[in-house]
Amino acid sequence: MILDSETKAVELPEDHGNELRLWLRLLTCTTLIEGEVRSRLRERFDVTLPRFDLMAQLDKAPDGMTLSDVSKRMMVSNGNVTGLVERLVESGHLDRRTSGTDRRVQVIRLTKTGRAEFRKMAAEHETWIADLFSDLTPKDVRELMRLLAKTKLSARKSAQARGL
Repeated sequence: MILDSETKAVELPEDHGNELRLWLRLLTCTTLIEGEVRSRLRERFDVTLPRFDLMAQLDKAPDGMTLSDVSKRMMVSNGNVTGLVERLVESGHLDRRTSGTDRRVQVIRLTKTGRAEFRKMAAEHETWIADLFSDLTPKDVRELMRLLAKTKLSARKSAQARGL
């Protein structure tokens, strides 16, 4: 049996502080959930998680977005977005046009087909997420959201102190 980092830390707790064990638990949960979502997207829709994420960003912007704006929102490089865009344009899910104000800028948006297919995926995705969290009570979810918000603030504060 292959052990994840969290399990290894529990087996040798004297080697790890509580904060490190917390980080490993968060990472393990994220990895498990992301892996399941990736698998379901691939099996059900033959789509990758990055393509789904790109389409999700564009679904919120009916007039489209620049490649630069998409890459910022997805927190990836323009080069990563360009490859995804190419494949989604080829499949008919996106269209691409030159900006009316700057000929160097490309604006992308979901096609009618792309939007319809994305919304089907998004509806199932929402069901999958609910299923993955089904053992948590509404109170558990609220408490976890509160604690994760506090964790996010702590991490941002630490990063800002370092000048990031």
